[in-house]
Amino acid sequence: MVASIDKWLSFSWLVCLAGFWAVSGPGHQPEGRPAPHPFHVSVAEFTHKAPGKLFEISCRVFVDDFESALAARFKTKIDLQGADKAGMDKLVKAYIQDHLQLNVDGKAAPLVYVGYEVESESVYIYLEADRIETVHTVVVTDSVLFDLYNDQISIVHAIVGGKRQSLKLDYPAQQARFQF
Repeated sequence: MVASIDKWLSFSWLVCLAGFWAVSGPGHQPEGRPAPHPFHVSVAEFTHKAPGKLFEISCRVFVDDFESALAARFKTKIDLQGADKAGMDKLVKAYIQDHLQLNVDGKAAPLVYVGYEVESESVYIYLEADRIETVHTVVVTDSVLFDLYNDQISIVHAIVGGKRQSLKLDYPAQQARFQF
């Protein structure tokens, strides 16, 4: 599995804000039902590991949003926490391959799906891209959930040589360019 994922500490405040808004704001949910959140956001992190010539990629989205996107795309019932992990893996892989791309120094870097895990209100999707020795320019195309929400925000982090750069993409913008 992708090593050393810091569980997106920068994303945690968004989850807390959504929870606070859901219980204190309009439309309080009945007990036992997940609270809706007032915004749609995903976070993708692309970390280059020079010794391994590898990009480790993780993408974090709200479970309910991602299940809705998968259900709309594949016209089937989606339960990322259910018993059919292998079936869900196929759907997650197909969706992510269509909505997340990496280009390094002018060349497409094929992403290899590693897997996903659900933690609380979030789903983490892990990918890798290998055989990448040096990195000067990183271009990420991220349209995760853009097919479902026209207020979607994608936060993209790129880390190369220990230097971190971040960009926010507001729908319909899909490309983040980083220069190292």
